[in-house]
Amino acid sequence: MSADGDVDTSRTSVRTYVPAYQKEEWSRQADRMDMSLSEFVRSMVQAGRRGFEGGIDGAASTNPSAENDQGLEAQIVAELRERGCCSWDDLVTAVTDDIESELERTLQESPRIQHSPRQGGYVLEDE
Repeated sequence: MSADGDVDTSRTSVRTYVPAYQKEEWSRQADRMDMSLSEFVRSMVQAGRRGFEGGIDGAASTNPSAENDQGLEAQIVAELRERGCCSWDDLVTAVTDDIESELERTLQESPRIQHSPRQGGYVLEDE
């Protein structure tokens, strides 16, 4: 942020090194989301930062819907602060990235949920 309070929206590069299989997976996910690899990585980093920073203060709410609204508003505000202006599609992508990532991680890590091509989707393993 500059001295006069304006956000610097110019682009700059960031370089990271990951295993080839990770880049391939990220590329596939980016393609499925109709995003460039750079945009995908930027979105995932921002989603991860929101997870660490939290979208809602520690105060408990008696209205879960209000809590979700505050979290959603915080995500939108963060995206707008970072980018300056967003289309509807950009905002939808920004706020749904978290749930898509969480869903994918849960499906990959859960021993109780398995993908069954024979049954045409995800199923619960016998308990």
